[in-house]
Amino acid sequence: MQQLINGVDSFLSEPPVNKNSRFAIATNNAAFTSGKILSRLSLVKEGFNLVKIFSPEHGISVTGEDGAFQHHSIDVKTGLPIISLYGDRLMPTEEDLKDVDIVLFDIPDVGCRFYTYLWTMTYVMEACATFGKKLIVLDRPNPIGGDRAMVEGPMLDEANCSSFIGRWSIPIRHCCTLGELALYFADEKVKGLDIEVVPVKNWIRDQISNDFYPTSPAIQNISTALLYPGIGLLEGINVNEGRGTEKPFMQFGAPWIDAEDLHHQLSDKLIFGIKTKPCSYVPNDSLYKGQECHGLTLSLTDEKTFYPVAFGIKLISLLMQLYPTHIKERLYHTNVNPSGAGHLDKLVGIRNAYQTLKSGAIIETIIPASCIGKMKPPDELYR
Repeated sequence: MQQLINGVDSFLSEPPVNKNSRFAIATNNAAFTSGKILSRLSLVKEGFNLVKIFSPEHGISVTGEDGAFQHHSIDVKTGLPIISLYGDRLMPTEEDLKDVDIVLFDIPDVGCRFYTYLWTMTYVMEACATFGKKLIVLDRPNPIGGDRAMVEGPMLDEANCSSFIGRWSIPIRHCCTLGELALYFADEKVKGLDIEVVPVKNWIRDQISNDFYPTSPAIQNISTALLYPGIGLLEGINVNEGRGTEKPFMQFGAPWIDAEDLHHQLSDKLIFGIKTKPCSYVPNDSLYKGQECHGLTLSLTDEKTFYPVAFGIKLISLLMQLYPTHIKERLYHTNVNPSGAGHLDKLVGIRNAYQTLKSGAIIETIIPASCIGKMKPPDELYR
């Protein structure tokens, strides 16, 4: 197998623009070159005129608490100003961009619609279009794979469920790179944008990452990233999703769950690619902090046959059947949703998701091929 070359590596070796241009970069400490040097540091060392940095949720350090306000700061690595795009603003302002010619975007993603880095990119796209700045996306692989047979919905209902964890209509597991989505959105949503994508070289679409660097406090490894599009849906109900433990999204529980019974009930549903094991734990933070929770530990057996969103929907439906008096809709407070209301709708992407599942109705996760086809950018980067 040929070595995978990320967009930043190609950009550094063969820059398509003048190094003396004034650059800003949207990035964080998860963005490295193939030589394991931070992207922004490599740009400075290679003589690019980098003037400022934009950082997403979790801050430049990728250690900020989920949903927490991130302040502007100074980068200890480069000495450059960091403008937070998860604080008092989500989009760069005209003032932010007045001394910038070109904006670079290099933030590793996890391939899930409700992970916010994607939507930070869309706000950067809109700012660049509005204020006449060129945007160059330094592309990276989708770590959980780009096999379009693994795409899972529902598609987002923009009219009723648009938010910072899903602005525009794509599936939950989209199986695209951010570069592909940037070109698609530039064609569909952000007209007049001067955009260029530096593609990944030697990426095979169905390849799962074997070189995953933590992208946020709760997404520390590739197994967690693969589970996240499904177990992340638990944020919308009163079940701890493993936050506050060493296994976020790889275990879940609540004080009132019968772990053994739930294990057997799930085993009877013949869900492929995953094993469950009863467990008990005490979260040191998040929902049920300091209380003993009972639930399941999850382990993937075959990522090629495991559909995380379908699993997450089935799990919530089963929990509602088994614990109808215990399950409640959860308020999930964040910087962009201070009230925490409607979080499950925003995660699933459809209106009244809680009531739909509570009624026993099915939420379909299979996406028609016609919808997947529409998501392809005008000029495909990868086969």
